[in-house]
Amino acid sequence: MAERGHPDFPLDPRDPTDPLQLVAVGTDYGVLDLRAVRRWGYGWDPAESGTLEPKGRRMTDAEYADHPAYSAEAERRLMRGIDVKRDWLYANTRAVEIDKAVKRDPRLRAAWEKWSGCVAEKGFKRYPDPVAAYTDSAWQRGDDGNTRHTPRERATATADVLCKLRHRTAEIWHAVRAQKQDADIAQHRDRYADGLEALRTYRAAVAEVLDDLG
Repeated sequence: MAERGHPDFPLDPRDPTDPLQLVAVGTDYGVLDLRAVRRWGYGWDPAESGTLEPKGRRMTDAEYADHPAYSAEAERRLMRGIDVKRDWLYANTRAVEIDKAVKRDPRLRAAWEKWSGCVAEKGFKRYPDPVAAYTDSAWQRGDDGNTRHTPRERATATADVLCKLRHRTAEIWHAVRAQKQDADIAQHRDRYADGLEALRTYRAAVAEVLDDLG
């Protein structure tokens, strides 16, 4: 951007106006921190909501107009020598398929059933799985993804975590996923190796750019 007429362009710029952002965060297994859910339910401390926001000044309208093209140019430099369609996203596409297999696994289905029954026994909704509890529209997430932290929400999230602890739901879930991942890597070892090499190429390009910048 500096080379193309924007000498004071920030490293981490904000848009000229704040865009609408929908954010939902959590672990792969839903909520797990008992102390946190007792206070914040399925959301988080509002004071932490801005920690991932850009830190630089707002872009000017002129900078904003040029930014997409120059950002794409920078991305092409970083991705040079990488077969994007074949290698770059391979692990991501396999992760989607692995996740489907994990959710079909009878061990996990049984674990979710125990967890669901436990939550229901405590007087709350019978959810099919922990992700459904986390994403329940009843928690009325705002534009930043945070919830309202109502007493009902906090009580449900607390029951959620307690039932996970009682029935080792997250441990079973993790074990099933790890097994499926290991099997998939063994079956497609060459493709995963190519994906790893693409990542190394990308990291080398990033290191080169940072070195040029001093």
